[in-house]
Amino acid sequence: MSLKRFLLVRLGRLLTYPVRRQLQQFEVACQNPEAVQSALLFDILRKQADTQFGRDHKFNAITSVAEYRNNVPVAPYEYVAPYIEKVQNGDTRALLSDPRVLMFALTSGTTASRKLIPVTDAYLAAYKRGWNMWGVKMYRDNRGRRIAMRPIVQLGGDPEEFRTPSGIPCGNLSGYTAMVQRRLIRRMYAVPYVTGKIKDAKSRYYVALRFSIGRNVSQLMAANPSTLVQLARTLDAEKEHLLRDLRDGTLRSDLDISDEVRAYLAARAKKDARRANELSALASKLGRLYPLDVWPTEGTVINTWTGGSMGPYLRQLPQYYGEPPVHDLGLLASEGRFTIPLQGGTASGVLDIWSHYFEFVPETEIDSPKPTVLGAHELREGGSYFILPTTAYGLYRYHISDLVRVTGFHGKTPLVEFLGKGHRFANLTGEKLSEYHVTKALDAVANRINQPVTAYSVSPVWHDQQPYYAIYLEEPDAQNEIAMKQFLAAFDLQLGAENVEYAAKRESGRLGAIRAMIIPAGAWTKWDKERLAQTGGSPEQYKHPCLIGDLKFRDTMTVLREVV
Repeated sequence: MSLKRFLLVRLGRLLTYPVRRQLQQFEVACQNPEAVQSALLFDILRKQADTQFGRDHKFNAITSVAEYRNNVPVAPYEYVAPYIEKVQNGDTRALLSDPRVLMFALTSGTTASRKLIPVTDAYLAAYKRGWNMWGVKMYRDNRGRRIAMRPIVQLGGDPEEFRTPSGIPCGNLSGYTAMVQRRLIRRMYAVPYVTGKIKDAKSRYYVALRFSIGRNVSQLMAANPSTLVQLARTLDAEKEHLLRDLRDGTLRSDLDISDEVRAYLAARAKKDARRANELSALASKLGRLYPLDVWPTEGTVINTWTGGSMGPYLRQLPQYYGEPPVHDLGLLASEGRFTIPLQGGTASGVLDIWSHYFEFVPETEIDSPKPTVLGAHELREGGSYFILPTTAYGLYRYHISDLVRVTGFHGKTPLVEFLGKGHRFANLTGEKLSEYHVTKALDAVANRINQPVTAYSVSPVWHDQQPYYAIYLEEPDAQNEIAMKQFLAAFDLQLGAENVEYAAKRESGRLGAIRAMIIPAGAWTKWDKERLAQTGGSPEQYKHPCLIGDLKFRDTMTVLREVV
């Protein structure tokens, strides 16, 4: 180990000492989640009692969890939106005891119009603490790969898309945290934070690669693995331009970048002719340039979501990145971090019981007028629940529509994995097919049958004689019709294995067999882009829906042919 490397590692250990202490304390807290959660709830109520929301819901009079549940309903964003609107206009005390709002984090726009989540000092402290504990544990698990204090590739969004009437910035939270990092930490990130301000996706990926391919990258981090797939494809497609820019210390002139951002980037675009020539020779030899060619697999780690509907993209990663360890980022959103994965190779994470008070409603009772509501200490392994966080920054019993499953316990605190957005379901004849059923069935079949599935969605199709479901696949994935029919038969059976009601409706003839609708190449990319344009949001956070319950969806798509 070189002296420089030795000093960097020692510095890293010094900087992470407080976090390692926190991890030890968190381990102790996980042995008694009921007490920790109860204390947190009443601390939140006490601090927020003199806000307008606190007065309207009689926080001062609440002395038990039962009283809290009586005073505050389970509700979506719309319930708290009037209070947030007042905060936007400068009346912070309408919802928050914190004297200032640093920004509003914009939700991804995956499922509806975008929401504004207030980010306060309390929010940021909890958010950073969760990330730090996750990070230290991830580094510990990968000591042998020598990733500490080496550059990270991470794409963030724009921290300031617009401002509220009172001047509070609204934008992407990851972009904001990148912007306010300490200079020493910021130097570890290969991609300049201003890259998040580039609206054109192709230009944003290009810039990220331009500033990364010349560095000894240790981690590739993106909330959505589809970002990593697109990054790899851009690298190969644009390798000649990228290597020329790296060799000459330039940034190609035809990228769709504002003058201000271009000036910032141009001043930092270093020249590395040796590295450019080395990669150029490698690309000529291999006839390609993938991330695994630029950054050796044995020295890298991938950090991304692995649960829910991420399967099709995760299956593409080995082609481009080899097979480095993959660590899930946890259940996190603009609304906050809810879980902390403490080991790699799993989508499960322990509830962050220090940051938020959690309640849960069993999946089957979410539409009940009086559903069962459980605390974290009351969950059972294998159960599926809707998660309802209460936060220190204005969200109370918030129905975020996230469906999770308990996979075990860390101490006595539940480990949960994200299954999907609970509103994503379809119900033609009582089968109540969910996105979770679809993604789990497809993952199981993909492990047995060599059928390419780059991107897809399943939707119901109404037919007077026999309605059915269709899976929409792009033309390049449908070259072998024999294999396609085998895949459809297996997928149909697996859907029944995952959902007994689907199997019953198929057996009774009320549902027909699933069919494939073949759509043009690139159709899903275009569809996702248009959907994001309608709802707003960050492409890096966007989750393509794998189940679309709209009966009219078939009419909106250009179908080249059907495979039955």
